[in-house]
Amino acid sequence: MPSSHATPSQTIGPYYGTALPFPGGPDAAPAGHPDAITVHGRVLDGEGVPVADALLEFWQAAPDGSLTGSPGSLRRDGARFTGFARVPTGGDGHYALRTLPPPEGAPYLALCVFVRGLPRHLFTRVYFRAPEGDALLAALTPERRATLLAAPDPGGHRSYRFDVRLRGAAETVFLDFTAVPR
Repeated sequence: MPSSHATPSQTIGPYYGTALPFPGGPDAAPAGHPDAITVHGRVLDGEGVPVADALLEFWQAAPDGSLTGSPGSLRRDGARFTGFARVPTGGDGHYALRTLPPPEGAPYLALCVFVRGLPRHLFTRVYFRAPEGDALLAALTPERRATLLAAPDPGGHRSYRFDVRLRGAAETVFLDFTAVPR
């Protein structure tokens, strides 16, 4: 008779959403910055079930195009843009990030997804528009390309929706990094 509780053999760690978050982790933008945007969504498994303990790391260039970020970005001071955010999902698989719009030259956020049960983390991008000449987007079919585009949220000011789908028909496009021979 099946149990309604998970057994040790049905669970596998690590549990990223409880181990690595830090104060201010979802806030890459300085507090009260007038250009701040919110990116939010859910992490969903292959059946469309929310993943409650995922961890998402975002990196991006500053609005001026610089890649340096703020020193000590794990220690938020509330005044500087850090270029880095670490956001856990809640019990409903939802996450929310507050950041600044990326620059024209790199109009995306780099995203690394850590999920319990996956031996390797997953890399993808979050685009706010499909820039002309982007090699990654140009290589994808329109359906696959759509999985990388954040949608303006009609219910929120300067808010975008981006769901991460780990498997299934609308699976998010994940990047495959192979080792480069030395």
